Amino acid sequence: MIVSIIVGIIAGFLAEKIMSSSGGLLTNLVVGLVGGMLGGWVAGALGLTYIGDGVVDRIVVSTCGAILLLVIWRAVTGKRPA
Repeated sequence: MIVSIIVGIIAGFLAEKIMSSSGGLLTNLVVGLVGGMLGGWVAGALGLTYIGDGVVDRIVVSTCGAILLLVIWRAVTGKRPA
């Protein structure tokens, strides 16, 4: 659970920087955790497998999911998240 929180914060932070968003620690955590679930679901639906069970794999998948989440957020609301 602690690893998931740390991965979520890192993934949210990376997605925030890539998407030029601005958010705090809590926003990064939420975006990273939800992005991790979204990224894992998309990867599974596409039949993609992870390279391994390492933290780096989780960060990459979570960051991709978090970026997708931010793109969806912007398309639905027409604005950037806080």
